[in-house]
Amino acid sequence: MRILVLGAGGIGGYFGGRLVEKGEVVTFLVRSKRKQLLEEKGLVIHSVNGDFTFAPKLITKTDQTAPFDIVLFSTKAYHLEEAINDVKPFVGENTVIIPLLNGVAHLSPLQEAFGENVIGGLSFIETTLNEAGEVVHTSKFDRLVFGELEHIETDRIQQIADTFSGTKAKFVMSNQIKKDMWHKYLMITTMSGVTTLMRAPMGPIRDSEGGKGFIRSLLLEVTEIMRACKAPIDDNIVEEQMKSIDGLSYQFKTSMQRDMEKGLFIEGDHLQGHLMKLAKQYDIEAPILKTVYQNLKVYEEMM
Repeated sequence: MRILVLGAGGIGGYFGGRLVEKGEVVTFLVRSKRKQLLEEKGLVIHSVNGDFTFAPKLITKTDQTAPFDIVLFSTKAYHLEEAINDVKPFVGENTVIIPLLNGVAHLSPLQEAFGENVIGGLSFIETTLNEAGEVVHTSKFDRLVFGELEHIETDRIQQIADTFSGTKAKFVMSNQIKKDMWHKYLMITTMSGVTTLMRAPMGPIRDSEGGKGFIRSLLLEVTEIMRACKAPIDDNIVEEQMKSIDGLSYQFKTSMQRDMEKGLFIEGDHLQGHLMKLAKQYDIEAPILKTVYQNLKVYEEMM
């Protein structure tokens, strides 16, 4: 299958690179400046699971080519509208779009643009780009999850699973992708919220006096909002996620925290902001989430 990866950053560059490493036909849709750098130096992946460097196949939004079979949609939320327009010329009737954005607010605009071409997706990975534009993958987990939004088995999803099999990364087909996405949303909202508020990795926050209680309180607030809008989350999700947080490395940082440290744009409106709107809709106070969100808005004001 012909695969298009939107961008060649920490997520798209890593998972697209692993597919190239396996031998799949992968093209990266990038901006002109990024294209020039990658043509000069190649796409370099530094990973605890094995390094890989290659000369990627690249296109920009002005290039013309036949529609692709799969699009890995790995943009940041604040570039969503622009990214949809950039991808449109490369999407055909049977193209499958796998969004890897955090949260759930992106699904509606994607479905408005591409209809049933959109399935569910998410990733679990700790990556960043260094100053040289190289992908740096710093922890063992590198999982990409995908599945039909209606939770049915289809020929196309099985074909995608076959294409994604056999790589060094973990590509996992799910029959409960909506639940997976909401669970990830809960986790990333909480972790990015506390790490950006405290300006610290998860370890010092978790191990400080009262740290676990603070994390749990934010988890409970977000869970209450999600239950109010009938999100498909497990009954014991808070305990499950507290166990996951206990297993994180001491120096684990969220991508939002890394972006703030670099002075970059953040996805606060897409993640915490969307939940604040839901909290207002269902008349839920959520004081900790409100504090987290206000912190993010102050950061944006000072950029």
